Amino acid sequence: MRKILTLFFVFCFFQLTMQCAKSAPKNEPPRNFTLVFPSKDLLCIDNNITFNWNDAVDPEQDEIEYNIIIAKDRQLTDIVENRTISNSQISIILEKNTAFYWQVTALDGVNNQGTFSDTFAFFTKGDPTVNYAPFMAELVFPAHNTSVDAGMLDLTWNASDINTTDTLTYEVFFGEGNALNLLEEASTEPNFGVTVVSGKTYSWQINVTDNFGAKAIGQVSKFTVN
Repeated sequence: MRKILTLFFVFCFFQLTMQCAKSAPKNEPPRNFTLVFPSKDLLCIDNNITFNWNDAVDPEQDEIEYNIIIAKDRQLTDIVENRTISNSQISIILEKNTAFYWQVTALDGVNNQGTFSDTFAFFTKGDPTVNYAPFMAELVFPAHNTSVDAGMLDLTWNASDINTTDTLTYEVFFGEGNALNLLEEASTEPNFGVTVVSGKTYSWQINVTDNFGAKAIGQVSKFTVN
């Protein structure tokens, strides 16, 4: 009888534990927030910059930390600063007369990472300069490492320049696999039509040039075709 009771209590304990485990709420990551300064495509007069963004909100009211990455390329691989802080602002001294790109993520007390913020570009002013080079092109479609349907598609990108009156033209590189062939040397539109074949992988790159000849060399992006 004692053995039966023991087994019964063990069974009940196991069932209760399983129910508690199932009913335990999942810890959610911090919610979306927005970058404030430097704003998108800003020309910063000073290279001692106070970065700031809106506070993230955590559903469980966990303590929040922020990871800020500052790089010299839009894909954030040429990193110059990578810091984790508990506040939503930080002052950092950067190189003068340079284009930078920055992004922030929020993490809660159990290391749940929220979504990435947008990536903003800005330019630090140096000695008196008449003309600034354009920012790297932001490759919009197809996005890096995504898949698309076969047929005709428009390669699409965004481009900007601190000198807002400058005229921008684009070198369009495209090819199968790792090959990059120059298809257009001075396109004036931020899109270009190509044909893609099912089962293949393609690479593309956009270089941006202003009317003074200053050029921003783009990064290579890849996509596959269903």
